[in-house]
Order: sequence, then C-alpha cells, then structure tokens
Amino acid sequence: MASWHGALIVLSQTSPESPAVFALLQKMFETPVEELREAARKAEVTDEQFNHALEYASNFYGNMGNYLSFGDTKFVPRLPKEAFRTLVGTCARASEAMPLFELCAERLYSLNEREKNLGLEEKGISAYYSPDITFEDVKLVQEFMDEYSMSPYNTRLFKTGEKEFELRVASALLSPAQTFEHKAVKISIVHGDHSPYLQRVVSHLEEARKFAANDTQRQMIAKYVDHFTCGSVDDHKDSQRHWIRDLGPAVETNIGFIESYRDPYGVRGEFEGFVSIVNKEMSEKFASLVRNAEAFLAMLPWPKDFEKDTFLKPDFTSLEVLCFASSGIPAGINIPNYDDIRQHEGFKNVSLGNVLSAHVPLDRVTFLSENDEKLFKDLQGKAFEVQVGLHELLGHGSGKLLSEDDQGILNFDRDTLTNPLKGGPITSWYKPGETWDSKFTTCASTIEECRAEAVGLYLSTCPEALKIFGYEGDMANDVMFVNWLIMCRGGLLALEFYTPSTRQWRQAHMQARYAILRTLLAAGDGVLKIEKLDGDLQISLDREKIRTSGCKAIRAFLVELMTYKATADLGAISWYTDLTSVSDEFMKMRAIVLEKKKPRKVFVQPHTLLKEGHVVLEEFEASNAGMIASFQRRFGADVAVVL
Repeated sequence: MASWHGALIVLSQTSPESPAVFALLQKMFETPVEELREAARKAEVTDEQFNHALEYASNFYGNMGNYLSFGDTKFVPRLPKEAFRTLVGTCARASEAMPLFELCAERLYSLNEREKNLGLEEKGISAYYSPDITFEDVKLVQEFMDEYSMSPYNTRLFKTGEKEFELRVASALLSPAQTFEHKAVKISIVHGDHSPYLQRVVSHLEEARKFAANDTQRQMIAKYVDHFTCGSVDDHKDSQRHWIRDLGPAVETNIGFIESYRDPYGVRGEFEGFVSIVNKEMSEKFASLVRNAEAFLAMLPWPKDFEKDTFLKPDFTSLEVLCFASSGIPAGINIPNYDDIRQHEGFKNVSLGNVLSAHVPLDRVTFLSENDEKLFKDLQGKAFEVQVGLHELLGHGSGKLLSEDDQGILNFDRDTLTNPLKGGPITSWYKPGETWDSKFTTCASTIEECRAEAVGLYLSTCPEALKIFGYEGDMANDVMFVNWLIMCRGGLLALEFYTPSTRQWRQAHMQARYAILRTLLAAGDGVLKIEKLDGDLQISLDREKIRTSGCKAIRAFLVELMTYKATADLGAISWYTDLTSVSDEFMKMRAIVLEKKKPRKVFVQPHTLLKEGHVVLEEFEASNAGMIASFQRRFGADVAVVL
C-alpha cells in the first residue's frame, strides 16, 4: 500500500487537473459499472458514449493521469462534455462528483496547442514547474542546486515573482522556508510537497518494516522512512545502498522518486514503487549472465579505460510483478540511478517477467514481410527477454564516467588516455557535483537508453550470450534476427512519438530506437532498407549481413555514445539531435505509421488482502471494467486527493 498511496503523487506530477479527475472517477465508479450503465441509459446517455467513458477511465488509471506515460501526449474523453456531465449526474455520489467535474471539465477536454504535450515553455505543460518557468530559469536554479550538492530528484520548481523561485521538496514533514540568493534571484526551499501522500507512505512502510526478512531490509526501510519524512535524498541513497546488498530476496521491492523521463529538463524523478516475487528458474539464466559479464564487457568496442576499474557484480533477477505503482510499467530496470553509487558501489538489475510475457495477440504485425512476420510472432517474447537482459546488465551496467573528486584527483590518467573520436588527450570530464543527468539534462535519458539498446543489439550477435538463455544453432540465429528486427521496427514506429510542430521527441526509448534505425540505414551494404509499397512500408533486414555490416555500424556508434558519455562532452547534444532529426522523407513515413498505429496496452493489476489470516490475491478481468474495479478496490470512493 505504500507504493500505491505514493503513486497518487504521480497525479500531481502529471497535470494540474489530474488529481481532480482521479477523485471524480473514484466517486463516479463507486456505483458498479452495469448499474451505472442502466442509470445512464435512462438519462439518454448512449451505450457508445458510456463505453467511451469506460475507455477514458481505464486509460486514465493505466497512466495515472491524463497524459500517456509512453509518449507524454494528452488524451481526452471521446464522449461529448454534456454527455459526460449527464453521466456524472446519474451516479450514486453525484452530489460530490458533480463539483469535481465542474472543477476539471474545461481542462479535461482542452486541446489547446500548449496542453497537447508535456514540456516547457511553448512546447507543452509540466506539473513539475509553474507555467511561467523557462528553460533558463530551470538551468539557473539547477546551478544553485549543484553548488549546494542538492539533488533535484524529489523536487518541483515554481516561479513566485520576477526574480523569485520556490523549490518544493517532497516530504511528509513541513518546515519553514529557507531563502537563498543566487545570481540576483531569491530561491526559497520549502519542504512538505506531497505531504499528505507521503504521510500515508511512511505509515505503511513502518508497518512493512515489521515483516522484513532480515536486518538489511529493516535498515533499507528505515532509510526510506527517513527520506520520505524529511526529504533528504542522501537518506534515499542510503536506502539504495542497503537495497543492492540485499541479495537474492524472495520478495523484491523498491520505492522512491526514480525515473526522470517525464521531466522536460530531465532531472526530476517520477514516483514509483513496486512489489514482486522472484522467479527463481528464470533468475538463474540472469545469474549466469552476471557470472560471465566481465567476458562480455571485454567484447564492447570502447577503450578499456572507459570501463569501470572493477565490475561490481549485481543481483539480477526475473520478477513476477505483484504491483507496479506509477504512470507505466517497464520491462526491465537497472537502478539506483545515482551515478556515484552505480560507479563505485553497485546496482541491481531486474527483468519483469510477467510484463514481458503479457502480449495482446496481433492480427498483423505491421511493416514486415509475411515470412518475417511469422518468425516475429513466434520469437518476439524470447528475443525481447534476451534484449532486456543484455540492455539492463551490460548496457546500463557498463561504462565509466571520467571524473574529478573534491580534492582535484582524476579517476583516469590524462597523460596516457586518448579520445577515440578526436584523437589527442581527454579535455573534458565530470567536475565535483556534476552527474550524467545534471550535465546532459534533456538529452541524458534518451542517449543513455540508446547506448543500452545498442549494447543489447551488439551482444545479441554473440553465440555465448544466446547460449546462456538456452538458444543455440539455428534457433539462436533466429532469436538474434528477431531481436534486430524488433529494434528496426521499433525505430520506425518511433515516428509516432515525434511532434513536428515543436520538433520534439516525446519518449526517450523511442527516440533512441529511431537513432539506431538511422544508424543502420546509413551503414550501407544493404543491411537494412525500408521499402515503400502502395500506401505501406516494409522493413527489409538482411540477416546474413547483421554480423558484418550491421555490427560494424553499431560498433562505431557505441564508441561515439560511450566517448561522449565518459568524457562529459556536451557535443553529444548537437550530434544526437542531428542524428534524430526527422527529414521530409521520414515525415512521409510518419504519416503511414500514424495511419496504421495500434492502441497501446494498459495493465490491470491485482490486489492483495488478508482473509482469516491468509493473504489472498484478488484479480480483475482484463477489460475497462476490470481496470475500474481494481482502482475501486484499491482506493475506494473516499480516498483523499490533494486538489
């Protein structure tokens, strides 16, 4: 319950109207769906309109807000506003629900240009910032935070005057503001953001601590409590130190302000929490991958000085997710995201097995030939499992950041190390207090995802890696081919997540896949082609050239990505922006991609409860009504939401 009550914070991190919409839906659907449908019919709301309301509610719950978690695009109800208003009036809690509808109705339906996407300035809206914040404002305050070694992960930023800012820190406890001056502006640090939610999180964590399996888990939870109570990111860092030392637990959990994908500046973390059961059989494959990790790392194409001095072997498990409370559910995770811990103390990898295996049967896989489509359908689960394992462990888990500590000591030898891209000595590195996220901000997430994806692609050509997952001979070659096919098709589908009016990408992973697509198309030798058919496109990937021309292109690409990252070279931003630009030719392809796009699935999650001293798993049907029922069971109609 700590995870789910914390996930209500995501509403306030998504849009101003999301908390009110959530409260409205909880009131509305306390009335059972079929009972509400009958009442709606009597009020002359059509079944089609009612079904549209169910679709909207289901998607809202699945994204914990009214913007897609994968794509950051606003979605609005398909039924007319007046029909929605009438429907609200038919529910049993109409007297409480109607004021909520009136509070959020205008923004619920608004599609003005700025509100269509998450972003900053004219490119979108963001609940991490007040509407009048500019990129320069955020940069200025970030400089202040770097100066004081203050992490932005659990903060939001609001402009309160011409040269005044309020930096809100998430914590259960409220405390008086501390005001600082920095470059002629006043910055007030205020604790207590999301306080009502975090008080509940802390209460549930304190209960959970009583059932911890060992002292390491107890210390981890104690640090979570400290972090959520007072807002210190150092406490959360300590919780993660305990977490990475808790090896091989039967139940795996993590909680906090973790991923910065949805922050337009790329430094503020969205709340997430998960609870899962370890799949021991599948985890053994990942453990074997860990045991052989150093051999695979040696195969990566960058200089050995760009690799960590010592590979800190992590715990790598396959998990069956019991709950993942946030705006979306990933297929795999490599955390913590704190660079200093990852570089010097370690990390954990997890693959979310029942997320990977949750496929909706497709009538047709777009943009593939008939033969490739059949192989794709047969092996996509197996290939994706391989990619996730390599991506998380050897992608995110590899690489060294060249840096200088507080004493001016470098962690590399300037006299002997040569820049692979420019030749000559290393001229840039991370200064004290700088991190990958703070240095590269808006591009950090997508460049790192691109690097991890490219590592997975590159190493999936290695027979030894495929053998660990149980694939040899022709089957191994087929799995490798489908993995590359998934990536190439993903790069084409990525065009859906590009906004031409702002020239912005709305999803880090998809921008990364498009970068890989562009790299392979430019490789020459016909390894990859996109053929234009009558109103359609077809990807042609030559499997015989994957290990030659394909690997050669990805090898050079990885050297570029790792060199830019290791050396803190901001030239990466213009290079990557150019690589992921969308030409007129690709814009024509985008039109076809949009015409043939499929709905993205949302996950209906179960609920646990105690019955006569036993834990019972309550599951819900995979439908819009099932999604609504799960949230009613989880929170009820009277859940307190901060409007």
